[in-house]
Amino acid sequence: MVLAHLSRSSAHAAKTSRRARTLTADASARSGGTATSSPSRRTLLLASTIGTSIEWYDYYIFNTASALVFGMLFFPQFSPVAGTLAAFATFAVGFIARPLGGAVIGHFGDRIGRKSMLVLTLLLTGLSTFLIGVLPTYAAIGVAAPVALVLLRLVQGFAVGGEWGGAVLVATEHAGPRQRALFGSFAQFGVPIGVITSNLAFLAVAGLPEDDFRAWGWRIPFLLSIALLIVGLVVRRKLNDSPEFQRLKEKQAVSKLPVAALFRRRPLTLLLASVASIAAPAVGYAVIVYMLNYGTQVVGFSRPTLLALILLSAVLWIVMIYVAALWADRWGAKPIYIAGAVLGVLWAFPLFWLVNTGNGWAALLGFLVAAVVQALMSGAQGGLFTEIFDVETRYSAVSIAYQLGGMVGGALTPIIATALYAAYQSSNAIAAYLLVACLLSLLALLAIRTPQPTTATT
Repeated sequence: MVLAHLSRSSAHAAKTSRRARTLTADASARSGGTATSSPSRRTLLLASTIGTSIEWYDYYIFNTASALVFGMLFFPQFSPVAGTLAAFATFAVGFIARPLGGAVIGHFGDRIGRKSMLVLTLLLTGLSTFLIGVLPTYAAIGVAAPVALVLLRLVQGFAVGGEWGGAVLVATEHAGPRQRALFGSFAQFGVPIGVITSNLAFLAVAGLPEDDFRAWGWRIPFLLSIALLIVGLVVRRKLNDSPEFQRLKEKQAVSKLPVAALFRRRPLTLLLASVASIAAPAVGYAVIVYMLNYGTQVVGFSRPTLLALILLSAVLWIVMIYVAALWADRWGAKPIYIAGAVLGVLWAFPLFWLVNTGNGWAALLGFLVAAVVQALMSGAQGGLFTEIFDVETRYSAVSIAYQLGGMVGGALTPIIATALYAAYQSSNAIAAYLLVACLLSLLALLAIRTPQPTTATT
């Protein structure tokens, strides 16, 4: 069914794309400009998906390693709880750099174009991830090891900060108004695909003896990033900037200081979009990062079991992102985004109740519904954010909003969850935190003003 629908959507998109190219060429001829051929739909969506998948693979293997091994290898002088907190704090450093990366890379994306920034983000993330894989531990070089780890994580976060916005826009700005969420959703596939591939990489080495895993096994997923980097660069070199952005350059209407213009014109919209972006990463990182620590050390699941359960939920996550994007194009991005936030509020406590049973099937159900929560919001997010911001500042706006929300929802969740459990010895406090995070996003979404959604015809 999904494939059939995609085939029909592809045919419609091809017609829309041909019309758009004709109009662009005519406009260019009238203005004396040079028409630039648009990349094919397949190239656009593949470049958007594969690039973000590689970026998030690189990002998530760090998250997984933070939960499983970094505390012991880079912070051995601390107690087990303090070491885990230190590892999660290092993981959080990447989020601190993400809004800065979103602002800086977004600035140049709005000034000189989307494609060049997407190549830069891929290079920075891939190389920093590879270097983590060859980094000596505390036992070898002492305090220089955690310092180097933090610096490389900062580079990772900076690059990822500009990745999502560019990957979404290079797709949505080539799409018609009724297909923006669908095109934008392909960039969102990168998040669950990154979860799947990073978990598969760690599953491949999780069965090693503990000494081997700590000595060299954990490095393999990081070293593989160099091969993925090459693949991503080959695909992304075929991209062009969107006709919408090219027309902006031809009119010499590109903003000199996009971030300043954004804060001057749309500060409230930027704030609301940032708060709306908190819920999905809060739920996501509670599952894919904190649960690896909580599930193994508190509930008693084995490491391979939890990795497998998270992997299975990520498959549903991908499918539901696509479905949510179709719904968003049909009924409007904002209502679908709101539905995901509401489900997040309702599912915060049941998620932990199911995991606490210690039963694999119950935990899987908890993770599957959490995946739907994230997918409903993710599938609608690209379309919604493209609608509410103008092209002159759009790269900066969507990058900053997404990364600020990710910093609050993603960086803080594992740290707060670990601290709350240490203080209360109960998951109820953690569930309450997730509920509040989703409620905040829900209230922000209700306050966002959007253009009237167009209902697709059948």
